[in-house]
Amino acid sequence: MKIKWLGHSSFLLEESTGTSIVTDPYEGDYVGIPYPKVRADIVTVSHPHHDHNAARLVEGSPRVIDGVGFWEIDGVYVNTLESCHDHHGGLRRGKNLICKFRLDGVEVVHMGDIGEEITPQLGEAIGPVNVLLIPVGDNYTIGAEEAKEYVDFLMPDIVIPMHYKTPSCRLDIDKLRPFLQLFEDEQIRYVEGDEIELDREDFDGESTRVIVFDGDRF
Repeated sequence: MKIKWLGHSSFLLEESTGTSIVTDPYEGDYVGIPYPKVRADIVTVSHPHHDHNAARLVEGSPRVIDGVGFWEIDGVYVNTLESCHDHHGGLRRGKNLICKFRLDGVEVVHMGDIGEEITPQLGEAIGPVNVLLIPVGDNYTIGAEEAKEYVDFLMPDIVIPMHYKTPSCRLDIDKLRPFLQLFEDEQIRYVEGDEIELDREDFDGESTRVIVFDGDRF
């Protein structure tokens, strides 16, 4: 499977069969980062804010998933869980969808704009995770320390941080470094460009690695 970072919290996930998913497409003018031209079969929207809900920008007449449920679409499994966008039960910023995908037998979890801390109940509901896409920018979401608590509880093979300050981003959120400082240097892999390809050998269950894409162009 392939994972391509489209900026902010948006990713293109592609199964080996060609079925593709775009997560949380955003309004470029709002975020400050132009949204790229992209086509997909499925689009997930974690919540109705401008930096996460621009499904109309994704080409290909995709199936849009923005509610709680379970779907099997062209061999890809999608399971969504309701969570909170804040520490107050969603009273301040509303609800948030955690989206779990199974592509090529790999469990990928996109945390959306999760704002609540990890609990045993939430962790058990999420279940096994191979790849965790998690916000780390604080203010509107959890921050570095809380994101690390999710990593420690869920123990994914790979973590890909998202929703953090990049050169063009206009949002009042933190940079990536505070999150990376919580890991050993040997756990962090810097990737040239914005895309990686993964196979089963990348998921040994022995340790967690952090994948960092080149954010300079964002």
